[in-house]
Amino acid sequence: MTDHDEAATVRPLTLAWVCRHLGAGERIVGAEALHGGATADMRRLTVGTRDGGTRHLVLRSFVDPTRQGPAEDLLHREAEALTTLTGTGVRAPGLVAFDPVAAHCEYPSLLMSHLPGRTVLDDEGLETRLPLLARQLAAIHAVRPRARPREYVALSTADTVVVPEGADAAAWAAATDAIRRPAPRYEGRFLHGDFQPGNVLFDPPPEHPAAAAVARITGVVDWAAASWGPADLDVAHCATNLALLHGPAWGLRFTEAYQDAGGRPAAAADERLYWQVRSPLAFSEEVQWVAQSWRAAGRTELTTQAVEQRLDAYLTSLMDAPG
Repeated sequence: MTDHDEAATVRPLTLAWVCRHLGAGERIVGAEALHGGATADMRRLTVGTRDGGTRHLVLRSFVDPTRQGPAEDLLHREAEALTTLTGTGVRAPGLVAFDPVAAHCEYPSLLMSHLPGRTVLDDEGLETRLPLLARQLAAIHAVRPRARPREYVALSTADTVVVPEGADAAAWAAATDAIRRPAPRYEGRFLHGDFQPGNVLFDPPPEHPAAAAVARITGVVDWAAASWGPADLDVAHCATNLALLHGPAWGLRFTEAYQDAGGRPAAAADERLYWQVRSPLAFSEEVQWVAQSWRAAGRTELTTQAVEQRLDAYLTSLMDAPG
């Protein structure tokens, strides 16, 4: 099989653009789809080096015409974030090149280095991973960028909440009322924007339970939603993901672990609650899609109904928690 055939899944203009950013004597010898990208196609490219070895790059391309507009902003955000993180100690891909308006590629694209490790969504080993996730998020929030990213934007509102069937109506009504008021004042932090287990890589890949106990984080990916805003926004998003993946108690434990790791959430209980409930309320709009993506990743027991039940239980626990 020729080099071109092996890389045939990458469109010709994009392939030529990638090749212009390789080292002398290097060539693309393979490409494979990476699963889990919610808004773009992700491909791992195998690069043949001059000495006969190989290395990997990752290509993100926005192939959906309906996302061509947002693609420019998302790619700029990711490129800026990866540049900001260089040398900070937060392990993230290195930026190689990006083409946000498809001036050279068939689609808006970004080329970056490949990180080792894999995502872990299983319940097994979570006790060990939880503090690692919390410390990693605290480290991200400690980054002080030279150029401040764009301010966060809350896409969901009280009017877009979808109350699950059979949910605690009183708790949902109270939570929805809580986010109708203006957002609390906050001390800005560098935010990932989508920090959750699906965007954190662990190594060694835990092939069995014993390996999970010695896992370490090798990097954080998908920085397209990086922004500037309250640390609580990232904390609440990850806590909600953990609550839906592993059970409501794990969402509450993550918030505690973040504080134990030196993270600094809002001081006032009512301010923390505003951000804590905003995340599960936002998830209510896309439960079916979230459940489907997790089932595709191997968590086949996470039906839409199961995720809705956990979402309701988690939101209720937040509303019932002492101030």
